[in-house]
Amino acid sequence: MAQRKSLKADTCPMARALDIVGDQWSLLVIRDAFDGMKRFGEFQQSLGVAKNILSDRLKNLVQEGVLELVPASDGSAYQEYVLTAKGKGLFPVVVGLRHWGEAHLYARGEPHSVLLERDSGKPVPKIELRARDGKQLDPDATFVKKLPAKAAR
Repeated sequence: MAQRKSLKADTCPMARALDIVGDQWSLLVIRDAFDGMKRFGEFQQSLGVAKNILSDRLKNLVQEGVLELVPASDGSAYQEYVLTAKGKGLFPVVVGLRHWGEAHLYARGEPHSVLLERDSGKPVPKIELRARDGKQLDPDATFVKKLPAKAAR
């Protein structure tokens, strides 16, 4: 199989992010970490992914600083995967994908999981982007400014 092209040096922030979390298994590992899973076996059982693929994704997420390996919280000889601050920064991405999936991938009344606030037990409100004036921001009100490449030294 051909090696995937690295996007680490791409000028687009989205491309660089996708270089780390752009495959389904990485994002599902991150989702499960937000749901409290910490051990290899928990991720493997939840995802049903081959162990070699899971091992590769976990290794990459640790190398990229999204997860870190820490001693097991129960004092055993095992290690656990926990989200770093960088990993926790993906929370709005995970919630946004969840909300998009709820809005577009389920028939009316079709059951699915729901993200709830721990304190109130109520559903997490839909993520909305706001302009500086507080109005809802939609794609037609934005643009990307490409910055010139820095000259080689």
